[in-house]
Amino acid sequence: MAAAATMAAAARELVLRAGASDMEEEEGPLGGVSGLQEPLQLGELDITSDEFILDEVDVHIQANLEDELVKEALRTGVDLRHYSKQVEQELQQIEQKSIRDYIQESENIASLHNQITACDAVLERMEQMLGAFQSDLSSISSEIRTLQEQSGAMNIRLRNRQAVRGKLGELVDGLVVPSALVTAILEAPVTEPRFLEQLQELDAKAAAVREQEARGTAACADVRGVLDRLRVKAVTKIREFILQKIYSFRKPMTNYQIPQTALLKYRFFYQFLLGNECATAKEIRDEYVETLSKIYLSYYRSYVGRLMKVQYEEVAEKDDLMGVEDTAKKGFFSKPSLRSRNTIFTLGTRGAVISPAELEAPILVPHTAQRGEQRYPFEALFRSQHYALLDNSCREYLFICDFFIVSGLAAHDLFHAVMGRTLSMTLKHLESYLADCYDAIAVFLCIHIVLRFRNIAAKRDVPALDRYWEQVLALLWPRFELILEMNVQSVRSTDPQRLGGLDTRPHYVEVENFVLRVAAEFSSRKEQLVFLINNYDMMLGVLMERAADDSKEVESFQQLLNARTQEFIEELLSPPFGGLVAFVKEAEALIERGQAERLRGEEARVTQLIRGFGSSWKASVESLSQDVMRSFTNFRNGTSIIQGALTQLIQLYHRFHRVLSQPQLRALPARAELINIHHLMVELKKHKPNF
Repeated sequence: MAAAATMAAAARELVLRAGASDMEEEEGPLGGVSGLQEPLQLGELDITSDEFILDEVDVHIQANLEDELVKEALRTGVDLRHYSKQVEQELQQIEQKSIRDYIQESENIASLHNQITACDAVLERMEQMLGAFQSDLSSISSEIRTLQEQSGAMNIRLRNRQAVRGKLGELVDGLVVPSALVTAILEAPVTEPRFLEQLQELDAKAAAVREQEARGTAACADVRGVLDRLRVKAVTKIREFILQKIYSFRKPMTNYQIPQTALLKYRFFYQFLLGNECATAKEIRDEYVETLSKIYLSYYRSYVGRLMKVQYEEVAEKDDLMGVEDTAKKGFFSKPSLRSRNTIFTLGTRGAVISPAELEAPILVPHTAQRGEQRYPFEALFRSQHYALLDNSCREYLFICDFFIVSGLAAHDLFHAVMGRTLSMTLKHLESYLADCYDAIAVFLCIHIVLRFRNIAAKRDVPALDRYWEQVLALLWPRFELILEMNVQSVRSTDPQRLGGLDTRPHYVEVENFVLRVAAEFSSRKEQLVFLINNYDMMLGVLMERAADDSKEVESFQQLLNARTQEFIEELLSPPFGGLVAFVKEAEALIERGQAERLRGEEARVTQLIRGFGSSWKASVESLSQDVMRSFTNFRNGTSIIQGALTQLIQLYHRFHRVLSQPQLRALPARAELINIHHLMVELKKHKPNF
């Protein structure tokens, strides 16, 4: 209803505005009675004012024209005066109806008024209650803040007390001596685990008491006496235990490495002594050094002495040089020279001593070698002696660093206190032996052994032997250079004619120029070639073992060997087949010059050659093979020479066949007696030696 009344009022206003406009148009500005009864209220309108804006009027008119009711009235041509009266009547009816409705609902409105009044009273009381609650909350908030401050203070005090408790707890725990510790130190054997555990506890408490005493803690006086007595008891038991272990090293036929290894399990004993009783620790260290020093010295002196008894009886002497004459006069009391000097100047299998497998092989056992009547060169004895020294020295150095808790220079000094006398004895023995040693190969191999052992010691992180290796090399290198210079000088001053009975086997003087000089002493060229081939082959074999196959030295000796071998083959074929060789060379020369007609006069010579070859070639080849195998010590080299000779013989006979195929000799009756080339090849293969 209120909405309808509002719409009716709006419509009425629009109709009145429209009616007023129409009346002004009909009656003019002074109008009739109606215009006088309802004068236009312009209010404070000032049409002369600059502030009067016609645009606003236009906007207002335009807005009214946009109204739907106005549009409908204008569109249908309704009489606005009549329409306004109708609207006014409707409005009055609506108003009266609204009044009647209001009167009918007066009781409900009164009841609503009473309810609103009651609600207002309730809300007022709630406002008062909330106000009281707000004041209570304010007081509670202040109390909570007070409680928070108190709680923070209490928390700070708690943390402080906990910190103090922790410090005091550590202090008390460090000072209090439990009964288990006392019982273990006084009664338990040192080998029991609980003794070691309680000893570590005692060491920690002693360190804690010393620290607190330095800070001026008075409570330390209460436990100092107890700890001192326990410390003295522990030191006494540890001292007796370690000294007993050290004394067990001295028993004959005892493997000292077993109790030495057992001591490592109790390395904390020495650490305890070092921190609580330095004098006892020094006593134990000195006793260990004295005992082990004597044990090592005795062991190595005995081992070296027995080891030298299994050395080869025949060793190189001063006169056993490359260029010393075998027929040199010696005194009545002079020792005879070695039966074979080749063993002195030939490496053979002696180089195997520096191979990885032999270098770290088990050491030699002298009494076992003596029972088996085994003998060894000096480098094998040197290797065994120094491998034992290397192995024991590495173990000793690592034990010293671990048990005595030393490193660097201190470990080096302690090691040499233990091993110094043994190393000095070994150096003196080596120096004494080298003074009368003339075996260059042995000395050179010893140098390589030392270099390899030095690398092994470096890999094991044992630097204590570095100075010893340098001292050994300082003895070996000068001696090697001296022996080498003596041999070189002997070769330079040697007269081949005074070398005694010469043979064609390899000479121990492996020097090219000297070999040529010696070869010249043989009367026949064949013997000279055999001597040169044997020596070149031996030198080439040695070079190929130690140098690359494509080295200049190997290539040079290979060319020399091939040249002398080819010359020897020609020299070998010359006696049995010299006539055939000469004829083939002459005939081929005539054919090449175009004088083949001259071969017609050689029919008798050709016939003799054909029949002579057919009757004697088998015996000649057999004799040739035996001669080669007797002349060369290297059977493989001899086999190669025989194969070369037989191959050259087949080629020679094939060339002979081609000469006889010339027209001048083709009709020769003796050609029927020629041996078939393929048959000759099959027969010669039977003479090929197999090795």
